[in-house]
Amino acid sequence: MPFRTGEGRMAEKDMFIMSQRDIRRLHIIHQVIDKQLPRKEAARILGLCKKQIGRIIKRIKEEGDKGICHRSRGKVSTRSKPPDVKERVLRLYAERYCGDGPTFVSEKLAKHHRIQVSDETLRLWLIAARIPYPRRRKRPHRHWRERKHYRGEIVQMDGSHHDWFEGRRPPCVLIGYVDDATGTVYARFYEYEGTLPAMDSFQRYIRRYGVPQALYLDKHSAYKSKARPTVEEELSGDAQYSQFERACKELGVTVIHAHSPQAKGRVERLFRTLQDRLVKELRLLGLSAIPEANQFLDNIFLKDLNRRFQRKPAKRQNFHVRASAKQLERILCIRTEHVVRNDHTIVHKRTLYQIEDPTTARKVVLEERTNGTMYIIDKKGKLAFRKITARPVKEPAPAATVQRIRRQWTPPADHPWKRTYKAIQKRPKRIGLAS
Repeated sequence: MPFRTGEGRMAEKDMFIMSQRDIRRLHIIHQVIDKQLPRKEAARILGLCKKQIGRIIKRIKEEGDKGICHRSRGKVSTRSKPPDVKERVLRLYAERYCGDGPTFVSEKLAKHHRIQVSDETLRLWLIAARIPYPRRRKRPHRHWRERKHYRGEIVQMDGSHHDWFEGRRPPCVLIGYVDDATGTVYARFYEYEGTLPAMDSFQRYIRRYGVPQALYLDKHSAYKSKARPTVEEELSGDAQYSQFERACKELGVTVIHAHSPQAKGRVERLFRTLQDRLVKELRLLGLSAIPEANQFLDNIFLKDLNRRFQRKPAKRQNFHVRASAKQLERILCIRTEHVVRNDHTIVHKRTLYQIEDPTTARKVVLEERTNGTMYIIDKKGKLAFRKITARPVKEPAPAATVQRIRRQWTPPADHPWKRTYKAIQKRPKRIGLAS
């Protein structure tokens, strides 16, 4: 339907600055001007008051159909940043933050350069300048699962293998924990993902927050035993436990193994965030060693991350249970049973250990603690022992001084070898008896 101006139809150049909302409003206002619709009904349809309808009619009669548009349209916003600030931000992005996302860069600009720019404004500046930046990938559809109601009810745990230091040192693993109810994060770097690093990180988590009710993790060999159960275990219903599962069972923690990475999505999404943001923080600080990075995680990064992103649980009760340090050291360790030899020694990882305290036990348990210490324990308690660095070498038997002379064997005179062929032919033949 054509729209009229004071001199006729609306000019084409005015149509391009109008939105669909303006066109709809203009259609209603023209019906009011033509006395086809009362102002009260127009105000109800447009959601305005009668006085505002009168102001719009007056503006359209004075300016034409373009009076329906807001007068600030097309003008520079009073809240826009000066051009020199925009140039400085784009220069800093190209020199220092190239390849980083707008959200991360806007935070660093406010913290280190005192430039307040929203992430959306920075994103529009990058698009206008045709500067590429990382964009969020399209995610597949997943069914939503409600968070647990209590703090410590379930904690998701996993390890992320990544080049966290961007080649400044060999790749390592980050073992992380996420509380399902609050999203509280705990993480720590290790050289590899194994039983002792898992126990050490879990012990540090417990010292900070307490023993959770359940752990939700994957089927890594450090967390789930790969050994097949014996016939006796299958008949009794017992399963083969890994050292980590055994320690969790003694602490009263239920271990739940996920069948896919998507099942423990909170900790997986955490690693995707940390692989983007934590790597950049380590790069800006120039950290290249695991002890320094762990100190940065404990003192600065995790505190800021939890302060910003953790949420309140649905219920105020806390299911974390406190445990003593001695109890944790005794439980979170690798236990191996060994048979005591007759000379009171045991063999562990191809190394010989001498038990110095007297004991009548035929079997002892060797404990490897997370701090690197070792203990040998029998039913009565700890036993003193020492490592045998070199086994005694047996001296070879002395060589015989008198050699036995082997005589050559000579056959006797009546031996068949000494009989000649003619002597055998002259032997008298036996005459058989006549029948």
